[in-house]
Amino acid sequence: MSRIHCLLASRTIFSMVLLVGAGSGAFAQDKASAPTLKADQVVYVDNDKVKVVENRYKPGAERDSAPALYRVGRALKGGTLQRTYPDGKQETIEWKTDDVRYLEPSGAYRVKNIGKTDVIIYLVSPK
Repeated sequence: MSRIHCLLASRTIFSMVLLVGAGSGAFAQDKASAPTLKADQVVYVDNDKVKVVENRYKPGAERDSAPALYRVGRALKGGTLQRTYPDGKQETIEWKTDDVRYLEPSGAYRVKNIGKTDVIIYLVSPK
């Protein structure tokens, strides 16, 4: 091989190594900064007397909960949810399918599905 061919081959190989190295670093960075999965909420009724919603949590999905008054929840599909309060306190709640619960007034918290299955909770909140 001529000297020019060796030089071109070495530059090509060097460029490929740089591209592969840069690409895998970017891939790792994308994976590390993946956005948090948000829970879905379907609002069925929202008027001056009542609010009726269905919260759907895929595994790992999170949702912020605003301060709320009394409410009644029914698990259309059960699973394990974790509440995290602003002070760092955590509470794990196990819902079984068709469970109905009366929920006391509470401050704001963040809910996360820490289980391996989808969780669907139907909530009725009088205003």
